[in-house]
Amino acid sequence: MRIAMIGSGYVGLVSGACFADFGHEVCCVDKDPRKIEALHRGEIPIFEPGLDDLVANNVREGRLTFTTTLTEAVKAAEAVFIAVGTPSRRGDGHADLSYVYQAARDIAAAMSGYTVVVTKSTVPVGTGDEVERIIREARPDADFAVVSNPEFLREGAAIADFKRPDRIVIGTDEPRAQEVMNEIYRPLYLNQAPVLAMSRRTAELTKYAANAFLATKITFINEIADLCEQVGANVQDVARGIGLDNRIGAKFLNAGPGYGGSCFPKDTLALIKTAQDYEAPVRIVETVAAVNSQRKRAMGRKVIAACGGSVRGKTIAVLGLTFKPNTDDMRDAPSLDVITALQDAGARVRAYDPEGMEAAKALLTDVDYATDAYDCVRGADALVLVTEWNMFRALDLKRLKAALAAPVVVDLRNVYRPEEMERNGFTYVSVGRG
Repeated sequence: MRIAMIGSGYVGLVSGACFADFGHEVCCVDKDPRKIEALHRGEIPIFEPGLDDLVANNVREGRLTFTTTLTEAVKAAEAVFIAVGTPSRRGDGHADLSYVYQAARDIAAAMSGYTVVVTKSTVPVGTGDEVERIIREARPDADFAVVSNPEFLREGAAIADFKRPDRIVIGTDEPRAQEVMNEIYRPLYLNQAPVLAMSRRTAELTKYAANAFLATKITFINEIADLCEQVGANVQDVARGIGLDNRIGAKFLNAGPGYGGSCFPKDTLALIKTAQDYEAPVRIVETVAAVNSQRKRAMGRKVIAACGGSVRGKTIAVLGLTFKPNTDDMRDAPSLDVITALQDAGARVRAYDPEGMEAAKALLTDVDYATDAYDCVRGADALVLVTEWNMFRALDLKRLKAALAAPVVVDLRNVYRPEEMERNGFTYVSVGRG
C-alpha cells in the first residue's frame, strides 16, 4: 500500500520506517529542508535505538523515501498519516492544533482518488471532525475518510512497541476506511495484536486516557515514596507488593523525580483543558499534573538537604539529563528543574549525559558538561543520579568515592542498594527507602 507520512519527527519517522519494513511504500514529508537533506544523507535527527539501521535498510530497498514536496507524496498515496507536533499552546495549555489543520488544508489540495486521512498525532476529542470539515470545505466532491489511529510508542523502545503492540486503536465508522486500515496493519496479525475498532472521538480520547492513567500511576507511587520516607518503609517493596496484583500491574511503579518527556506533561494538560471546556473536570488528573510539577523542584531541595542544608559555592555533579534513558529528549525532563533549583541555591553544576547534552545546552545556562561519568564527579561535593542510563548502573564505587570531594550520593532512581553504598563509605540518599 502507498502511504504518505506528513511530519518526519519522532512519531512520523518511526511509524514511516516501520510501515516500510512491513513492505508498504512510504514517503515521509517534512517542511524542514535541512531535516530532509539530513535524512537523504542517512543522518537520523533523533536518537532512537535501532532506527538508523531500520531507515537505512528500507531506503536501500526503495520502500522509504523523503521529500519536502507534499503534493506529489499525497497524490500518489492511498493513506495519508498526519504525524505533526501538537505542543501545548502558550497561555492556556490547550493542544496547539495549527500544524494539524494546516496539514489537512495541504492534503485537501493534493489528494487524488479515494484517500484515507489518518490522524496519528495526539489530538483532543473532536479534532478529526474539524479535519474532515476543513477537507470537505476545500474539496466538496472529494472521496475521503478521516480516521483516528493514535500511537502508543515509548521513547527508547518505539520500534518494538510499533511491531509488537499491545493493541491497535482504529477510530472510524466508515467500512471502507476500516478495510484500508486493516490492510495497512495486516502484517501485525501474525503477532495477534488486537485491533480495536471504535468511533473516531472514542479513539481520540483513548490516547489521552491512557497517558493520563500512566501519569497517575507514576505520581501515586511517588507520593507513596514520600510517605515511606517518613514512616521508615521501603517503596520498592510496596511497589512489588501492589504490582503483583494483576488488577494493578507492575509497570510505571518506579518511584523517582517525576515524569517528563514529550507526552505525559502536555497530554495531561490538554486533557484537563478539554474536560474543563466540556464542564466535566478530571480532578484526579488535575492533581496529578500539579503534584508532578511540584515534585521536580522538590528533588532539588532533597539534594540540598543531603548536602547539609546548603550548596552555596559547592559543585554538584549530575548524571543523566534526558527525561528517560535511550533517548535524547530533554522536553520537561526532571533534570531541568533539579539543576535550576541547585543553581538558584548557589551551586555550580557539572553534568554528563550520553545523548542529551546538546539539547540541554539550549535549555540550561552556566552548566559545565563532562566527557564521561567519572570526569563529571571529579572534585564534586555531591553526585546526583537523575536518569538511569545503563552505563550509570554499575559505576566503580571505589573510583567514584576517590573522585568525589565529599562522598555524598543522591540517587533519584534507586539504582543502588543502600547497604552497599553505606558499606563503601557514602552518605547515600535515595527515594522512598526511609
